[in-house]
Amino acid sequence: MKNYEIMFIVKPTLSEDDIKKTVKNFEDIITNNGGKVTETTEMGQRELAYEIKKYKSGYYYVITLEANDDKAIKEFDRLALISNDIIRHLITKLEN
Repeated sequence: MKNYEIMFIVKPTLSEDDIKKTVKNFEDIITNNGGKVTETTEMGQRELAYEIKKYKSGYYYVITLEANDDKAIKEFDRLALISNDIIRHLITKLEN
């Protein structure tokens, strides 16, 4: 199993329920593609270092996961890039 960490920023204009739905949706994308979410950390709303897509702040989340192959990672990346709710994401492979 390979370990990954995904940090993503959800746009600040969403309601609290919509933010939770977005996070749950992306967790489901990981699990439906063979990954196992080990931890989800909500880091709260923070100011961005620079403006991204005209937003000056966003809700930060970190998902730690395990996956046998990169299918779940590639699907998360693909859908995060076209999602209107996620303004930035970063996928990091963790060393064992």
